[in-house]
Amino acid sequence: MIRIGVLTVSDRASRGEYPDKGGPAILEFLKDVLTCAWEPHALVIPDEQEHIEATLKAMCDDEGCCFVVTTGGTGPARRDVTPEATEAVCEKMLPGFGELMRAVSLKSVPTAILSRQTAGIRGRSLIVNLPGKPSAIRECLLAVMPAVPYCVDLIGGPYLTTNETVVKAFRPGQ
Repeated sequence: MIRIGVLTVSDRASRGEYPDKGGPAILEFLKDVLTCAWEPHALVIPDEQEHIEATLKAMCDDEGCCFVVTTGGTGPARRDVTPEATEAVCEKMLPGFGELMRAVSLKSVPTAILSRQTAGIRGRSLIVNLPGKPSAIRECLLAVMPAVPYCVDLIGGPYLTTNETVVKAFRPGQ
């Protein structure tokens, strides 16, 4: 079974002070887009770099998630450390993901330049950092999702298929 990790990074949501809206937004998007059989592995944790790193490692290495999507912790605030944690656990960084997400978000909000989304590869897993706002999550995932299945192919992950009426996966030669 294909496993996909969904990690919400939020001090307040992890303490139950307000409901997690980012993780459910990611899950809703993935349910709309992916046509292959898959199961989620979703968690909510605080903005602690060591905890984020350990959770990303576990999702990739122990849980076998081929694609891990994070939400939260990508801004400029002192406690926003998701990109640093992602970089610490990845062998290769893929800056094009963050560049595209910021470019798309700038069409909606001028503060998109403050976001530090990134992506990288850990073993056979692709990790992508998203902002925390549900509308921004959908907007960013729509932008990068065409490249995700092929990226997962290239790193030796499972074959992801998409609902082409929502997102058409790009694979060269197809």
